Amino acid sequence: MTQESAAPAPPPVWQRALGVLGLVAHVVVGFFYLAAGLVTPMPWLIGFWVAWLVFLAVAIWLLIRHPLWTLLVPVVAFGFIFGGVSLGEAVLGWTG
Repeated sequence: MTQESAAPAPPPVWQRALGVLGLVAHVVVGFFYLAAGLVTPMPWLIGFWVAWLVFLAVAIWLLIRHPLWTLLVPVVAFGFIFGGVSLGEAVLGWTG
């Protein structure tokens, strides 16, 4: 009795291309993470940068396994930085 391991078919090229577009968009969102330093204290800024790197790792993981889901990473990352800085300004008194 032999058991063949059926490797999943690689995703189509257009899905990979959209996944790469998601990675590029995530790099663009990284600008907002850098610009957050204008209003964010350093310990919180480092936390935001670490979060961006975690989002990047998730995007790369998704690009390999499910390329179309990579398009959601920059949207979630932007919401995270926008919400985090807005919350910091409202609750913690961060000012620019």
